[in-house]
Amino acid sequence: MRLDGRRESSNVDDRRRAGGMKTAGGLGIGAIVVALLIAWISGKNPLEMIGTMGLGDQPGVEQTSDREFTAEEQAFATFSKQVLAGTEDVWTEVFKANGLTYTPPTMVLFTGGVQTGCGGATSQVGPFYCSADQCLYIDLSFFTQMKEEMGAGGDFAYAYVIAHEVGHHVQNLLGTLGKAHSQMSQLSQEKANKISVRIELQADFYAGVWAYHDNKMFGSIEDGDIEEALNCASKIGDDYLQKQARGYVQPESFTHGTAKQRERWLKLGLSTGDLRRGDTFSISESQL
Repeated sequence: MRLDGRRESSNVDDRRRAGGMKTAGGLGIGAIVVALLIAWISGKNPLEMIGTMGLGDQPGVEQTSDREFTAEEQAFATFSKQVLAGTEDVWTEVFKANGLTYTPPTMVLFTGGVQTGCGGATSQVGPFYCSADQCLYIDLSFFTQMKEEMGAGGDFAYAYVIAHEVGHHVQNLLGTLGKAHSQMSQLSQEKANKISVRIELQADFYAGVWAYHDNKMFGSIEDGDIEEALNCASKIGDDYLQKQARGYVQPESFTHGTAKQRERWLKLGLSTGDLRRGDTFSISESQL
């Protein structure tokens, strides 16, 4: 992905020197179950999962640290700020073309744990967006995990992760996210999961829309980039993850969509760049 000379976003809250978080209940980071490691991609709302463990309602205390960042960590930070800047440039223009005004989110960089408008969270939950404070949160070590543990590395794959979370912010600004969450709160878990899938697939589509316009503005896409993003999308599908984890799938528990669905919607955004093509809510399940 070509980013040389690109600006870095100033809408960044770098809390990495906080170095972690302790909770009033005394649970350290290491005591949290391994399942949270991929909560972002495994079908659960990470903050809801934290709440069930007694962490979400307790006042976290971020611990300061004087450690130095590695060259890789600094490179990831610069990269993330440039990608975020690209989302700002793209969505400002897309919103303007549709008679709307885009207000960018803040990206919070943290290490270990962080306090958010949605509650306390640890790095094990992966990147996430909190509509309460309009921030997206990411521990940059997640990119290393993508490469080494998931086989989903590559700069464009990392950019897709950031763009997906910004996609949730776009949903929030358009009122889609709030409406969907309101509906989910009144439904059974299985039916709520079906709405969650539609939310996530639309965020994948919006990530593709961003990539389409970013490439048009800056010529950012290089050979192999699209393949990296599609590979990542396929490896974070609910069916793929469940098969990897336990050898079988439970479609009723899907909350992010299958590998094929995630690839399809990301590819649709990438190929069209048309905001109007991303309505995942008014079509049948067979069309997702």
